[in-house]
Amino acid sequence: MDTTTNIEVEAPAPTSANSRKSAVAAWIGSALEYYDFFIYGSAAALVFNHIIFASDDPALATILSLATFAIAYIARPLGSFMMGYIGDVFGRKTVMLLTLMGMGVCTFLIGLLPTYEQVGGWAPVALVFLRLCQGLAVAGEGAGASSMTLEHAPHGRRAFFSSSTMAGTQAGQVLAVAVFLPISALPEEALFSWGWRVPFLLSVVVMAIAWWIRRAVPEPEVFEDRQTGSGKTENPLRVLIRLGYLPDVLKVLFAAFASITSTLSAIYGLNFAVQTMGVERSTMLWVIVLANIVAIVAIPLWARLADRIGRRPVFILGTLGSAALIWPFLWSIAQRDVPMIFASGILMSGVIYAAYSGSAYAMFSEQFETRVRMSGTAIGTQFGFALGGFAPTIATMLAGPHLDNWVPVAIMASVTGLIATVATLLMRETHALEIQELGRLPR
Repeated sequence: MDTTTNIEVEAPAPTSANSRKSAVAAWIGSALEYYDFFIYGSAAALVFNHIIFASDDPALATILSLATFAIAYIARPLGSFMMGYIGDVFGRKTVMLLTLMGMGVCTFLIGLLPTYEQVGGWAPVALVFLRLCQGLAVAGEGAGASSMTLEHAPHGRRAFFSSSTMAGTQAGQVLAVAVFLPISALPEEALFSWGWRVPFLLSVVVMAIAWWIRRAVPEPEVFEDRQTGSGKTENPLRVLIRLGYLPDVLKVLFAAFASITSTLSAIYGLNFAVQTMGVERSTMLWVIVLANIVAIVAIPLWARLADRIGRRPVFILGTLGSAALIWPFLWSIAQRDVPMIFASGILMSGVIYAAYSGSAYAMFSEQFETRVRMSGTAIGTQFGFALGGFAPTIATMLAGPHLDNWVPVAIMASVTGLIATVATLLMRETHALEIQELGRLPR
């Protein structure tokens, strides 16, 4: 390991104004990302299997439709190398603007796609292409936003400020549901012809607001001071390998499996409830919106706790707790027990999973020093999140020919939660360290 260059330059204390600006910029960008995440996942679960994929087998059409949700996750690992390099060499702000444009433009264009009835097989081909482009773009969003907020944050509040990245995801889902709820109430003919396009086309409004906010955020001083040193033009991937960070990247990768529970509950759970068990679309959408409203409040509270007692205990509580609660959530859907669906869904996604959201990006980003922070975080998370992208498709195949066997799906969530917990226990606890000390502990 290189012991002569692994030194951070002492940086001035971040200003509260820049801490707030970077948090707002991270929040709005993540809101756009998860606005897209939810409207695409909802369309894949409820619409695309009818209008994009032609099949006499409803189960096959559903699997193909949910597979397009996963397609973006194939491109994300590749995009993580590209965006990580740009962010560590040219700046976090550059990546945050690139990801914003890539996500927003692709989402808007999906809203303009022709259907299978109009152009045949070109419809799924075009959809897959745009999803791949989205995957490349979004690969740097979480790492870029969390690196920016963490490096602008004052000591002792890094988890609180960096949690804005995940809080924005909940706001994006609330916004998406607010748009999708009235659309989902349309008659099927209207929903399948023009209604589903509206949420995608409205993404341009969020993109414009986010662009205006992000342009005003300066680069963190600790990053700019790092760039004045000898490591300015080094390839971050080469530095990750040379300084022995690969074990840390792998730990982040496996810890990111914790996100699979959220993907399964939001996408598979929605499809299972509406398409298989006959629960009303509006019921499930209201569960999602209420859970996310609760999470917007809970995430910063969990983040403050992570700043006080450490990232690992809060992260593990969120990971194991939500993996356990997916059992009563899926059971209540199978029983069509609406009060239990609301209670278990809000507790799981709104309260307990928020502990993961409040601590995750601070813990991930703090495993690495400044000059490789974006690369290490982006590569680790995007390879880990890739399994989450395929989780709804895998769950649909595990659920059997009638798509009603939810137990293997719950087992999948529990196993991945345990893997994430073990990886977290192997990671360093960093909440008490100054930012210049991060990434310098013995490995």
